[in-house]
Amino acid sequence: MSIDQETVKHIAHLSRIELQPKELEKLSGQLHDILGFIDKISSLDIDKVEPTSHILPISNVLREDTPHVSLSPEKALENAPSRKGEFFSVPKIIE
Repeated sequence: MSIDQETVKHIAHLSRIELQPKELEKLSGQLHDILGFIDKISSLDIDKVEPTSHILPISNVLREDTPHVSLSPEKALENAPSRKGEFFSVPKIIE
């Protein structure tokens, strides 16, 4: 598939991108190369290739979820600038 400069101008206009004539020429060539590469990939026989979501094997790297003792309300609130009972007190920010 070939992309001419008029198509690139139209796409740039739709994207609200201002391109100079040199940029139009360069981008047109780059898009032509990209579409040529996609055509080349499309011609490959991939019937025997299993679908993958990642190129490398991935394993779960998270630590084991083990229960432990939580902070007490007093310990959690000991450095709070303002509190109301067992809760943090913050200023109202609704306009």
